[in-house]
Amino acid sequence: MLPKSLQRALHPVIGSRARGRIAALLGAVLLSLAAIAFAIAGDLAQRAFARLVAWNPWVPLIVTPITFALVVVLTRKWWPEAKGSGIPQVMAAGRAPTASNSARLLALPVAVAKFLFTIALLLVGGSVGREGPTVQVSASLMAAVHRWLRVPISTGVVIAGGAAGVAAAFNTPLAGVAFAIEELASAFEQRVAALVMMTVMVSGLISLGVAGDYVYFGAVAQQLPIRTMLIAAPLAGILGGVLGGAFARALIAMAWSRSGLIGAIRSRPIAWAFGCGLVVAVLGVASGGLSWGTGYETTRSLLAGEHKSLMFGPVKFVSTLATAVSGAPGGIFAPSLSVGAGLGQLLAQLFPESPAGAIVLLGLIGYFTGVVRAPLTAVIIVSEMTADRSMILPLLGTALIADWVSGKVCPQKLYHALARQFMPKRQAVSQTDEPGTAP
Repeated sequence: MLPKSLQRALHPVIGSRARGRIAALLGAVLLSLAAIAFAIAGDLAQRAFARLVAWNPWVPLIVTPITFALVVVLTRKWWPEAKGSGIPQVMAAGRAPTASNSARLLALPVAVAKFLFTIALLLVGGSVGREGPTVQVSASLMAAVHRWLRVPISTGVVIAGGAAGVAAAFNTPLAGVAFAIEELASAFEQRVAALVMMTVMVSGLISLGVAGDYVYFGAVAQQLPIRTMLIAAPLAGILGGVLGGAFARALIAMAWSRSGLIGAIRSRPIAWAFGCGLVVAVLGVASGGLSWGTGYETTRSLLAGEHKSLMFGPVKFVSTLATAVSGAPGGIFAPSLSVGAGLGQLLAQLFPESPAGAIVLLGLIGYFTGVVRAPLTAVIIVSEMTADRSMILPLLGTALIADWVSGKVCPQKLYHALARQFMPKRQAVSQTDEPGTAP
């Protein structure tokens, strides 16, 4: 934090517009460094867990459920704003950025808790991603810098921080802009667009300078024959939409359903978290570790055309669902990409003469779109992560079909529905996506 004496000295010397630009640039630098640190810590945590399993494959049956329960205890008692993905928190804060509720959602202690608890879950094999948490951490850093420099925190500031977090987490600048337009911003203005693009550009440059020019999943260059494309793309869209919509519907039900069973689960959050952790541990042990962690390495191999166990997709789906409904902090971006890749591998069995990696890519985007319901972001983020431009048209078709099918399975968009948990009650009810779906 800047010393108060320095803040007072800067305030009259530098105009409000200039301080706003300085705050945006400084925030972009800090959040990109935080995203890189998050990525490094996540990789180290997964490697440490792999060494633990190599030492004793039965240890996860003890440490995983206990850690899940402990993280949920700490989250509920001291940092309830840190639970879940992080993207719903940023969306809620963006609705009323000056409200006290938003200040809590974007508080630095909450961001630190989000960081540490996500790493803790990866350290015991939790099927979580760091990308959603990076969005909340990034928006929190951006808001903190604006507070330090006494610059008003607007919706644009929150959106820019979250969008730059997506860009830095995946090394996908265009996807950061698309995500801001499609998900974070309900009313996207030109001034917000400029702020978003500037912070994304700066965070991307910092990421390139520190981490190098890398492609998240490695360069993928496989094409499909037109006949296969016309069959595989709709099929991937339909299956991805059904499964992704079912996943989203389960998470929304855990947050808002009034059924007796869900109510009973909510009344015993620690026991529930322990049970979810046990499910993750058992699946991991039974599948030889396929379901643990982000699934990044397996997904990368599948996109390269390599063959892995056909159980990868199903066990990853269940493990990710168990982790997501446990109430612990952690994102679903990376695990959803992995589940989609597993779905694509299953679809590839129907097209033995076609490049397997291309079919995997269609399954990946179909399921990912089915979960997040953001087809533009999905296409851009997958294209940037694989450096593949030849598959743009089938990716677009798959994403649009998956979005439509998922909307039939789960009318509410996942992040919008979950964001209502972090809004004041009146605002939460008024922000319902679909008629008749108020909590």
